[in-house]
Amino acid sequence: MAQLAEKFLLSRLSRVGFVALIAIAALCALLGEPLTSATAAAAAGIVICGRTFHANRQHRPWPQIQRLFFLVLLLLLLTSFWTGPWALSHWFYAIPLLAFALIPPGLAIVVTLAFVALAGLAIPLATGLADRHQMISAFMLTTLLSALLVFLREYKTRQLAPLRRTDELTQAASREYLSADLHKEIQRSEREGTDMSIIMIGLDTHLSDHDPDEDIRSILPRIGRYLHSQIRDFDTYYRVADLQFLVILPGIATSDAINRSEIIRKGLCTLLESHGMALTVSTGIAGLNIGDDADSLQQSAANALRRAQQQGGNRTQAYSAWAQAGNTGQSSAEGPAS
Repeated sequence: MAQLAEKFLLSRLSRVGFVALIAIAALCALLGEPLTSATAAAAAGIVICGRTFHANRQHRPWPQIQRLFFLVLLLLLLTSFWTGPWALSHWFYAIPLLAFALIPPGLAIVVTLAFVALAGLAIPLATGLADRHQMISAFMLTTLLSALLVFLREYKTRQLAPLRRTDELTQAASREYLSADLHKEIQRSEREGTDMSIIMIGLDTHLSDHDPDEDIRSILPRIGRYLHSQIRDFDTYYRVADLQFLVILPGIATSDAINRSEIIRKGLCTLLESHGMALTVSTGIAGLNIGDDADSLQQSAANALRRAQQQGGNRTQAYSAWAQAGNTGQSSAEGPAS
């Protein structure tokens, strides 16, 4: 809930900021200050291309466009060193934070140091600026504070990385924990003598006439919430690929897993249809058998999903690992449940 609230607030703030910057750009254009107007417009471009403004802004080409706007902003501010107006000096303070937010850290350090050096040279040379010494000291202090904030952000990210178990977009468990968690569930199932199954869920994007990935990514949070609503408290689901998920079902036999899988598959199809996407969903089922480990069980579910999609998609396929001996080592799958 805290993460959802944070995303909601950031989205609202980015929209308010965008409107404010556009208003400043329009007002400055009317007042005959083209450089200030262009600077505000470039800043608005940075905001609208950010992922806090819209979920799909984190994919290409939006990051590249955002960096282009940042480059334009840099050039405009560098121009203002010599041409004015000095009201743009207040924009200088945001450059270090923007640099570390939009470009790689190494390049951000170079850009920040170059900008500080140019500011140190240009500001003293400006004429008619009585408080230029105070401006230089304030600019240097702001840069140091920005560097401290960036350091604390990176330190926090590295400290929390081992504890982060969920995918930021879908709130599914991270793939890095799948093998270890599945191994524990297999050991528990064998120790207690209970059934266990897994479901591999995949969107049939290869059957679409166009590439719908960008549209799908915009509703991935809804897909994640739907999967969460369809599993029990002790079930877990993982994002194993860009458009694929895996669900672990302890205590569930293959036949029951097929029924659950069909409910999930049809629900996801309805969700996609409600968003105007003519896409279907396929699922692959694999039940725990003697000799299975985490890797073989995942492979069985992946083979079942692949078989379902090869047969036209929009179906559920259960993998029959126990039938391999009768098929001369070939993988086999049961008929679709739908």
